[in-house]
Amino acid sequence: MAEFKTNVMRILEKANIEYTAHQYPHGKEAVDGVTVAELLNQNPDYVFKTLVTKGSKDYYVFVVPVKGELDLKKCAKSVGEKSVEMIHVKDITKVTGYVRGGCSPVGMKKQYRTTFHITAEKIPRIIVSAGKIGYQIDLAPQKLIELTNAQCADIIR
Repeated sequence: MAEFKTNVMRILEKANIEYTAHQYPHGKEAVDGVTVAELLNQNPDYVFKTLVTKGSKDYYVFVVPVKGELDLKKCAKSVGEKSVEMIHVKDITKVTGYVRGGCSPVGMKKQYRTTFHITAEKIPRIIVSAGKIGYQIDLAPQKLIELTNAQCADIIR
């Protein structure tokens, strides 16, 4: 049987970025990031979630530790907006091409301005969604930040 690959994995391979794929058991619904870290037996400080917001100018992607809570005021400031708000769950697929729980900072329909929490610069590896519920990728944070043309900022409470 052929090895399963997501579009995120294909994008990483095309960019010659080394990664490790992880798979966890799941149902039809997404589980929270802390549970994903537990299911993968990984340090939750290395597992990040991808959140999408909307400002007055555009959509913005924020990638934060799974135990962290987004601070929308800090997020807005980091992208030069007066305010940003989370997009509605019903809009996730339309905006990103991904489903809730499978949203990755890599390979969205459009490359939105992306900001990682500053801790991403200080950890040896980062684990994010591979673009499908039940699949994660583990790679060097700097490679992921460069690939997504992202910035880093203090964006959590």
